[in-house]
Amino acid sequence: MPITAKICGLSTPETLDAAIAGGASHVGFVFFPPSPRHLSFKRAAELGARVPGHVAKVGVFVDPDDALLEQAVEVAGLDALQLHNVAAARAAAIRARFGRDVWAAVPVKTRADLDAARGFTGAADRILYDAKTPPGAALPGGMGVRFDWTLLDGFHHPLPWALSGGLDVGNVGEAIQRTGATLVDVSSGVESAPGIKEAGLIGAFLKAVARA
Repeated sequence: MPITAKICGLSTPETLDAAIAGGASHVGFVFFPPSPRHLSFKRAAELGARVPGHVAKVGVFVDPDDALLEQAVEVAGLDALQLHNVAAARAAAIRARFGRDVWAAVPVKTRADLDAARGFTGAADRILYDAKTPPGAALPGGMGVRFDWTLLDGFHHPLPWALSGGLDVGNVGEAIQRTGATLVDVSSGVESAPGIKEAGLIGAFLKAVARA
């Protein structure tokens, strides 16, 4: 099975174009004001219009209300909704209302944390395993934190899944080989500073994924 990649938190035409040219299967747009990667609806519309049909547009949300989801889906033409801090029942309601694929983020620090993934069966289309951020952190992800990949050993995944959390050019090949991930998700690992993506790092990351 081919390995695919999502470049998340894109905010400029240049870096979006680099992700598309490098072969990203998914691009992520963040709709969460505390994040340095947050997009206005105007910018989201501009970027969404640049994305060709073969690349999926994923909106990233933290406990969103329906009004936010509705406007983001409309302006950016989102194909999937990545939900953080959302319970299974709410994820199921969002999935039913908006008719888009739902990705449920499951923060991981211990093996027991993986059990939360099972609760999303029938409520989501994909699980995104991400590193659990420190207590009191302002953001639920995108902080360059990784979890122990051996926690996934022998785990029966209830849904298709993606691996996130602290991935970068130097470790993504190892991560894929260690976990068997077929979709990897990167944000801070292709940045020079929080929220500042670098086209060169995006290209290098996607080449590393292709080699894996």
